[in-house]
Amino acid sequence: MTGIVGGPPYAELPPVAYLSGLLGTGLVDVATDLSVLDGTGRWAVLVTFEGDVVCARFADWRPASPAAAVAAGWRGPDRESWRSSLGETGFRAAVATVRDRIAAGVVYQVNVCRVVEAALPDPAQADVAALHAILTAGNPAPFSGMLRLPAAGVHVASASPELFLRRQRDVVESGPIKGTGRTAADLTAKDEAENLMIVDLVRNDLSRVSVTGSVSVPAFLRTEQHPGLVHLVSTVRGELADGIGWPEIFAATFPPGSVSGAPKSTALQLIAELEPSRRGPYCGALGWVDADRRTAELAVGIRTFWLADGTVRFGTGAGITWASDPGREWDETKLKAERLVRLASAGAAPC
Repeated sequence: MTGIVGGPPYAELPPVAYLSGLLGTGLVDVATDLSVLDGTGRWAVLVTFEGDVVCARFADWRPASPAAAVAAGWRGPDRESWRSSLGETGFRAAVATVRDRIAAGVVYQVNVCRVVEAALPDPAQADVAALHAILTAGNPAPFSGMLRLPAAGVHVASASPELFLRRQRDVVESGPIKGTGRTAADLTAKDEAENLMIVDLVRNDLSRVSVTGSVSVPAFLRTEQHPGLVHLVSTVRGELADGIGWPEIFAATFPPGSVSGAPKSTALQLIAELEPSRRGPYCGALGWVDADRRTAELAVGIRTFWLADGTVRFGTGAGITWASDPGREWDETKLKAERLVRLASAGAAPC
């Protein structure tokens, strides 16, 4: 991951994290090895979809508003300046390819994504913390978060509605989302079937690091209301086996099943074939790990913006099954992007 721009004023912004309502300041250490999460301290964690790891240990964590992290302003690009890595024709072709592979018995479900991007009009007014404050005010989300590490080239703001992993000592759970509509009436049997496929995948992932027989599904096909849309959400839970640390947990569960597909290995091969852009922080993981208390909350990096090389990027996608209609799937990617891209295209931050 590369930084948004070099030199002042951007490089002089202090490192900071804002996760689960807590402001992290006083950077102590930065690591690229997940094993540090089994040591000591409270860490902000970012793992890109491709597997790049940044763990940042902050000395102080305290309750604060998102505005407390803001060090500069936010001037977003013009709404018309955003460009997509896949246009509608290309996206529909990708959906058709996935359906062909499903018909051939190669794969059952694949999450196909596209990345929209725009040049930043004023890098001096491109503080990702200010963007996060705008997102929090205009699109509150249960797993929103922000990480700004200028020296590491990390500038990420997320309004994620999806839980990747929550840990309470030896108990871990995931909250995969599959199924999206403007209202609950828009959800279909295809959405329910897709959610079931991913629940089975997540159960299998967690079983690789859990005590035999401990994996359960305490909630299935729950409808959740979010700004401008609804999702189908399930919960999968397991009890970690002895000797399992964070490297093993990520090896078993990453990337998240809801943003890859089933079987996961085949879906990832197809994603690499069909998508022209790296996903980066989008569809990765963003959150925190408290190594001392053995607790954690990591979101799936959806509804996520990241800044690099003078450009702001945002990813959006849809899960493709045999029952998918290409036009409907394209519309789903637009639905997921429209509100947040509009917010990112706004003027100054409310601070």
